[in-house]
Amino acid sequence: MSDSRQRSRTRVDTLLVERGLVESRAKAQALIMAGLVYSDTLRIDKAGHTLADDAPLSVKGQDHPWVSRGGLKLVEGLDHFGIDPTGLTCLDVGASTGGFTDVLLARGAAKVHAVDVGHGQLAWKLRQDPRVVVLERTNARHLTAAEIPEPVDLVVCDASFISLMTVLPASLALTRPGARLVALIKPQFEVGKGRVGKGGVVRDPELHREVCDTVSAWLSGLPGWRPLGIAESPILGPEGNKEFLIGGVRDD
Repeated sequence: MSDSRQRSRTRVDTLLVERGLVESRAKAQALIMAGLVYSDTLRIDKAGHTLADDAPLSVKGQDHPWVSRGGLKLVEGLDHFGIDPTGLTCLDVGASTGGFTDVLLARGAAKVHAVDVGHGQLAWKLRQDPRVVVLERTNARHLTAAEIPEPVDLVVCDASFISLMTVLPASLALTRPGARLVALIKPQFEVGKGRVGKGGVVRDPELHREVCDTVSAWLSGLPGWRPLGIAESPILGPEGNKEFLIGGVRDD
């Protein structure tokens, strides 16, 4: 069997959500019906159309300048916590399409190591940027100086299907004193499967507070790290999940 036939394929409306290009399958389907979704030069006209998981995918006429709507979240985090990426060496954990990487470059980052366990998702314009080091098929849980040979000034994270407390320790261990952190807290991946509501959405404000307190306490417990606070994400996550941003600084 050829390699192309073995590659996993997924519905386009699902891929749009997974890559952070839209917030829900309903919105994805509406954009497809409007003729705004493309894979390279191919216009997608059916939500049920399937593509290889690493196929290019884009939405025309977006209401923001970033390669994915995730960029809006990092803009809020950087501004809220007063973090300036200018001249910094950055590590983007869970880079996916590259919304966070896009923002970092626009704000003057010297270099961005874009890490993702998947492959083929990072936007072409970012792959071509000499400031971006593309680390695909790379599990951030096991990052070492072999992959990131220089001290990191800023870690950003937008990871899915895994707790921050599991995915971030290796990355934070690669930072220099004075480094900063901006990470997206996704309650649906922190509370445990038994406490996630219908449709994979966590709606209980008490659970939101519990998750934010737990992640903040975890960061406080890491040697040298101190939380800078928590802010609400300016936009909802997939299927309407409320998300939060945590900032941190390494004091030692």
